[in-house]
Amino acid sequence: MSIVIGDWKFDHATYDESADVLYLSIGGPRAGTGEETPEGHILRFDEDGEFYGVTLVGIKYLIGTGKPATITLPHRESVDRTALEPVLA
Repeated sequence: MSIVIGDWKFDHATYDESADVLYLSIGGPRAGTGEETPEGHILRFDEDGEFYGVTLVGIKYLIGTGKPATITLPHRESVDRTALEPVLA
């Protein structure tokens, strides 16, 4: 299942229900570094500094509010909850 947020299409999604954390990546998870967003999520960059994924913390809680979740990717995006709900079921 693919998740599209703004200009980014993430083709790998894993949800850890016990921690309420959604891991999204382009081309699969790999070694790299993380950078925290203003919202407390983690952007993932590979060893070449290319953006490849995001770790969304507390995402089921956030979309449960019924409001769009703001996620800062390499640029800020507003995401409608229906874009993320399929992987949280």
